[in-house]
Formats: sequence, structure tokens, C-alpha cells
Amino acid sequence: MADSSLFVFASHQIIIYLLVYVDDIIITGNSSSQVSHLVTAHSKAFKLKDLGVLSYFLGIQIVPSKVGLTLCQSKYASDVLHRFHMENSKPTKTPCCPNVRLTPFEGSILPDPTEYRSMVGALQYLTFTRPDLAFSVHQLYQFMQHPTSSHLEAAKRVLRYVRGTLHFGLYLAPGPLTFSAFSDVDWADDPTDRKSTTGILVFLGSNPISWSSKKQSTVSRSSTEAEYRALASTAAELSWLRTLFKELKLFLPHIPILWCDNNSAIALASNPVFHSRTKHIEVDYHYVRGCVLRHTLGIKFISGRDNFADIFTKPLPGPHFLVLRGKLLADTASCLRGNVKNTCTTIVSTNGFGQEMPNS
Repeated sequence: MADSSLFVFASHQIIIYLLVYVDDIIITGNSSSQVSHLVTAHSKAFKLKDLGVLSYFLGIQIVPSKVGLTLCQSKYASDVLHRFHMENSKPTKTPCCPNVRLTPFEGSILPDPTEYRSMVGALQYLTFTRPDLAFSVHQLYQFMQHPTSSHLEAAKRVLRYVRGTLHFGLYLAPGPLTFSAFSDVDWADDPTDRKSTTGILVFLGSNPISWSSKKQSTVSRSSTEAEYRALASTAAELSWLRTLFKELKLFLPHIPILWCDNNSAIALASNPVFHSRTKHIEVDYHYVRGCVLRHTLGIKFISGRDNFADIFTKPLPGPHFLVLRGKLLADTASCLRGNVKNTCTTIVSTNGFGQEMPNS
């Protein structure tokens, strides 16, 4: 199974999905009678509480509308700001200082790192619906063992950014079942160990559904090597998503397209000639090359300026950051105030089971 928490029932034309997290459950399907039957059967074995139509799940607010679905964590974010006494702080336009990288040696060691660790852990949970926070939180997480006063100030800056973007979240709209992914790298960007940072972003139609900002495990000797390792990581993520969709009984009519801004890395994925200077990345080479040969992945070039994954690799200047953020997030304030009519596209519940059929 691609996801051990997901259970799928498929029989003839009936499909039911059940997602479990500890004692919280989401259920939806295309047959209200079968969903009700499943609820009844489980209620005989377990004590259930049906919370009806999905509106709140594990700190994530879900607001359906006629033309899509909005996911945000504004309530959770407000609680985090209140917990750390930052609810009245002055907002910033970006979560981290442009072109500035954190190091272990700045500032004085905190006598008690508890607040810092708690703050960064809370911010990490916010990245579930806030891809714009992924890189800044990734930076902060690298200093959990010995945080300094500078790291704490950087974490507070992220909270100030959250303060000014409290109602930002994901807007998911109906569209084609096609995957497109963006891969990017900031080569040797870490001033401490010179490892590169990989940025990954995957869209389903026009909806961002998966993203990552992660330091590579080894030092790359060239930008091509770093970019190629990022291609391999992105290809692996797409492979997992394809497997997940297959288990969901969803058919993808086209192969995923992976956009990369490094022509040399693209050439390695397409050219069977393997040069001596790239033998040390042979494992990644064979994986990506195999995907291309099997026609399960297409790789295309995109300019670095237009690469959406750039937001996951480095602290960007304000204007460029805001442009990329606008491609990923929406201001959900109007939805949360109830200005959007509630015509559900997905009927589910938490800590229990929904009993209605999706509108779709």
C-alpha cells in the first residue's frame, strides 16, 4: 500500500475511501447507502461519533464552495501566535531575510532551548497547508540541538510573517488528472557543510499537492550533480503518487511532466552516454533514466526565474517570493467568514463517519 492509513473499497461501480489517523477518521464515497452501511457495521464493533460534513480535521479547516475546496490552518496559526505571545507582533512580508543563510555560530547559545523547539515544531505542522513556510522551517529545524539567539529571532520572524498571512491556505479546484512537477536546487548553499538544498513541488492539475525542502545527504561536486539528484527525488515522489492514485482507482491519462532549469541534468536523463565524471551518481542516473525509457516520466526545461520550486531552495527577495507564493496560495479570509455558499464537493467527517455522497 502506498499509504498504510488509507483503505479503499471498490466493487463494481462503488468506491469508498476511508482515511484513519489514530482515532480520527475521514470517509467518503460515491454511494451514500454503502457509506451508511459501513458506518452501521463499524458502530457494532466500535464506539463511533459521527461529526457529519467535514469542516475541521487535525487542525485543518476545510471550506467547500461551488467551484472548489479551501484548506487552511488559520485557527491553529492563531493559537500558535497566542502561545508564543506574538499575536500583536508587526507582520513581515517574507518568512526569512532574503539572501541570508543561518549558521550554527551566530548569536549566543540559548540556556533553555525548549521554547525554540516548541516554536519550530508548531511551525512545522503549519507547512501542511503553507508551502511558503517550507524552506524557512527547514532552515530552523537544522538547529534544534543547539539553537542560538539568532535562530530564535529567525523563528520569531517566521511567526511575524504568519501573523500577516493568517488566512492564507490552499485552494483546490476541479481539473484534469494530470501530474506536473518542478525540481530545483541551490547548489552548495549551506555555508557550514556545502551541501545543496533540494526543492520539490508537484501539481495535480492546477493544485499543489506535494512539496518539499530538504538538504541533500551528500556534497555534490557540480551543480549538474546536485540538480540530477533533485530530479531523482522528484521522480521518486511522482512514482509514489502514481501508485497512490492507482490504489484510489483513478486513471491518469498522461505521463507526469517534470520541469527542471538545468539542461545538463536533463541531458543526463535523456542521453545514454554516461561520462566518467558522473559515475558517482550512477544509482540516481539509472533510476531517472529508467523512468524516461519506460515513458512513465517526461522531463522538460524551464527557466530558473519561472521554476516554482525555487521558493523551496533559498531565501528569496520579497517581489519574487510574493510572485511564487501567489501561484501556490490563496487568501481564504472570505471563505472563513462564510461568504462562499456551502455546497460540499466532498462529504466526510472526523472522529466518526460521514453518511452522504459527494456532490462532485
